[in-house]
Amino acid sequence: MIEVMLIDDHKMVREGMKQLLEFDNTIRVVAEGASGIECLELLQQRIPDVLLLDINMPDMNGIEVVKKIRKDKIPVKILILTVHKEVEYLLHLVDLGIEGYILKDSGSTELMKAIEMIANNEKYIQPELIPVLNSKLIKRDTDKDKIELLTDREIEVLKLVAEGKFNKEIASQLKISERTVKNHISNIFKKIDVSDRTQAAVFAIKNNMIIIT
Repeated sequence: MIEVMLIDDHKMVREGMKQLLEFDNTIRVVAEGASGIECLELLQQRIPDVLLLDINMPDMNGIEVVKKIRKDKIPVKILILTVHKEVEYLLHLVDLGIEGYILKDSGSTELMKAIEMIANNEKYIQPELIPVLNSKLIKRDTDKDKIELLTDREIEVLKLVAEGKFNKEIASQLKISERTVKNHISNIFKKIDVSDRTQAAVFAIKNNMIIIT
């Protein structure tokens, strides 16, 4: 029997999901919650085989819950059940170490398959999202390779470019000549495959080289 904890802020969704999951007696919903904080409280009392977790919830969303669970090293397998098809959500949650991600418009057979796979130490990602996820991962690996081509000084210069600093300001801050700054920028453009300062700034921001507040 697979034990599942069901966390969703809509009572009707939870009730319908519970009936669906327990229909063939291979899965049992051992706890239910309507918020992120309630989820964490329930996990202090019982660790299920699979945590079925929504993203959009009051007081603490699903992403924040996953971060807290991983930070506290709570040994639970997490299956995200959501309406979000945006790959950014999926990518972020995969980085946080979730075991599965499935959309709310999936059929009951697919949901139960996902729960069974995760309970058996496998991963499950909504099939239609896998190609775009792989594409994003490949692109990110490509960017990582480009960053590794940069010298420490070039990284310093790139960060300052991304902050909107002019060559004269960069030269003053790094105590080098403007000519040297220009040479660094030229080398940076070639290594990260961009043609202007705006593209370089976007590259730096996208790859978390600087934090925009």
